[in-house]
Amino acid sequence: MTSIQLTARTSIPDDALSVRFVRAGGPGGQNVNKVATAVELRLDLDAADLPPTLRQRLERIAAGRINQQGELVIFAQRFRTQARNRDDALTRLATLVADAERVPKKRVPTRATAASKRRRLEQKGRRGLDKALRRRPREAE
Repeated sequence: MTSIQLTARTSIPDDALSVRFVRAGGPGGQNVNKVATAVELRLDLDAADLPPTLRQRLERIAAGRINQQGELVIFAQRFRTQARNRDDALTRLATLVADAERVPKKRVPTRATAASKRRRLEQKGRRGLDKALRRRPREAE
């Protein structure tokens, strides 16, 4: 069984991918009506045998491209030839997988410093004083 190397760390078996050529709109003149140049690339996520964390991140990143059968679908019709559209679809798949491989940094919540709290309160006091000075003076009783 052969596999396709998507990134330095990830490869998928050939049988997890299916490529279908369909007619495309766009540039190509009358050729568009005769030749199926657009590519529909499908990656079966179950057959791809991806690590669970990578699969979860990929499902989150490409949520709108995953169908009910658990296939990641990429449609490429940017170019006039099947070969270039197939390469484009594979490149886009590799980019998605590379993005999913990147582990997001865990956010460490920070706290406001004592100096920043003091500055905020001082600024608040100054602002209140400015507004108080705009008011009509009260009459002496």
